[in-house]
Amino acid sequence: MPVVPLPDLATALARHHRLMGLDVGSKTVGLALSDVSRTIATPLETLRRTRFQADAQRLQALFESHEVGGLVIGLPVQMDGTEGPRCQSVRQFTRNLLDINDLPAAFWDERLSTQGVQRMLIEEVDMSRRRRAQVIDKLAAAYILQGALDALARLPAPPGSEPA
Repeated sequence: MPVVPLPDLATALARHHRLMGLDVGSKTVGLALSDVSRTIATPLETLRRTRFQADAQRLQALFESHEVGGLVIGLPVQMDGTEGPRCQSVRQFTRNLLDINDLPAAFWDERLSTQGVQRMLIEEVDMSRRRRAQVIDKLAAAYILQGALDALARLPAPPGSEPA
């Protein structure tokens, strides 16, 4: 399935399927999961990247075990709004992943997500540098997913739809 705009992602999902947020990095993939009402994002885990095929198999197993119906993938747009090499890498990872699985996916601008989470962990939680390194990716994925969930909640309900 191709990458779709966020509003189209909402209409492509089955009623009680979750969304999974991905923060794709060069060494890790942070993962977060929505609740079935798609209101709250919760950090799930951080996958250490290996070969793509092995990573894709691990992700597919998580998609199935958590009844994931769609993906929100953080797109690391530069501060001036342009796309650099990191965006190209995330887009390629996404293309490869969608070639082998049939989930709808949407990109979400992740500018400052990691920095925002990092600042919160330092200022509010007073977490050590070592512990921050262990949780930052999955928390950034939750931050990305929560932004998309909030945007979806602000969309008008499609005609003829009933509340969940």
